[in-house]
Amino acid sequence: MSWFESLILGLVQGLTEFLPVSSSAHLRLTAAFSGWDDPGAAFTAITQIGTEAAVLIYFREDIGRILSAWFRSLYDKAWRKDHDAQMGWLVIVGSIPIGVLGVTLKDQIEGPFRDLRLTATMLIVVGVIIGIADRRAARDETGGRHRAVKERKGLQDLGVRDGLIFGLCQAAALIPGVSRSGATISGGLFMGYRREAAARYSFLLAIPAVLASGLFELKDAMEGGHVSWGPTIFATVIAFVTGYAVIAWFMKFISTKSFMPFVWYRVALGVILIALVTFGVLSPHAAESAH
Repeated sequence: MSWFESLILGLVQGLTEFLPVSSSAHLRLTAAFSGWDDPGAAFTAITQIGTEAAVLIYFREDIGRILSAWFRSLYDKAWRKDHDAQMGWLVIVGSIPIGVLGVTLKDQIEGPFRDLRLTATMLIVVGVIIGIADRRAARDETGGRHRAVKERKGLQDLGVRDGLIFGLCQAAALIPGVSRSGATISGGLFMGYRREAAARYSFLLAIPAVLASGLFELKDAMEGGHVSWGPTIFATVIAFVTGYAVIAWFMKFISTKSFMPFVWYRVALGVILIALVTFGVLSPHAAESAH
């Protein structure tokens, strides 16, 4: 991997990780359209450490409160009813599905799941799901025609059942084209949560899964020696800087704006990708790496 490739892929990772458009799909497609080798699941996982570092810094106050309350709840029963302590447990509960599926489906994640036809299908299908969830949330928030405004839930209403459902939605993002934020936020909207609440829990929920995945791939990469370390570290730093800016923008955007621009973008990209593969312009396995 060249330094220029790592610059572009780092920017793509940072720009798309927190938007509901699928960063893994965009890394895969950037390589395919540019004629580069597929950066691979290991590169994706390692550069995501950079974007998760951005989450840790942006939500540092929330994370500090949650960790402090959670640790206190381990030895003081009085703290177990504290909202922040419960959030700590709910992040752990919500991380179970992706942890189990990430290990059991590792070969599929690095192989068949990277087929461009599957990526295109997921871009379209999940895009439509996000659109339906967004319209439903907008109807509840505005009241719609002849309907009363419906109060949507906040994180104080989150329980084990909803935490697991959020976790299952996040696990779906193991397939390129789904989008971690898109799946979890739309899942939250279907369960009746406010946009900001669903996004906040989505970002917090991603921390253990992404860091664990990145460290796991980092360990494998160090043992296997198949990663270009200089460009990969450079891309991770670029992803961190870009990702922090995107989080700050996105948290403001979702409080007042619709997700529909992302929906139309996903559907259009999916349709274009299917057409390119169908007419032989791109191979469904274009740019797949040899290792």
